[in-house]
Amino acid sequence: MVIESLGGGAGGEGEVRPVMIEPSPPSIISSSCSAVGNSHAPAPPPPWTPPLTGDDDSDEVNDGEGLELLIPPLNFAMVDNGIFRSGFPDDANFGFLKSLGLRSVIYLCPEPYPEVSKKFLKDNKIELFTFEIDGCKEPFVNIPEEKIRDALRVVLDVTKHPVLIHCKRGKHRTGCLVGCLRRLQRWCLSSIFDEYQRFAAAKARVSDQRFIELFDLSSLRQSSISFSCSRRH
Repeated sequence: MVIESLGGGAGGEGEVRPVMIEPSPPSIISSSCSAVGNSHAPAPPPPWTPPLTGDDDSDEVNDGEGLELLIPPLNFAMVDNGIFRSGFPDDANFGFLKSLGLRSVIYLCPEPYPEVSKKFLKDNKIELFTFEIDGCKEPFVNIPEEKIRDALRVVLDVTKHPVLIHCKRGKHRTGCLVGCLRRLQRWCLSSIFDEYQRFAAAKARVSDQRFIELFDLSSLRQSSISFSCSRRH
């Protein structure tokens, strides 16, 4: 509100009345972002992508001190209740893994498990199961059925849940194990292969899909799958 003086010459007293000034309308800022990509709501980081950090030293940034950023491993996904899959986690992913409350990790590579990762598992009372499966790229190399079968027995043991299955990239060896689990869950092959290809992408192998299709489930048919009732036909 502004006080305006009216009338009155020099030395005279004029009428004084208030004048209301309307506030300017807020400016409209156009945005090319979609509704999903609201710039005020940070999206979860993609696999293996480090968190974005700005150069702003404002109080808003500093107010986050003490909060731990949880970063999932490469190709991380939930397979079923209490069962997860991913690529090889590194120390940047430890906080995220801890939040899952894991009891077990199934490791499908022949390379020795890193000492820093072993220490993390030990400190958090997480049991490590190693099944040394070579990551062969040749098309007609046999995948060791017995090792996949033994790994499946761990997956089916609910006392080991929550469990994380991982290999190097979370594509082929992990995809074969999860594909065999899906057959136990009576998924149709087209759904199993769709899931496999979603993670393997351009690296999908016909030999892996053939292995999943022909894998002998007879010794596992009696195993309880009480952790899930999910099926696809």
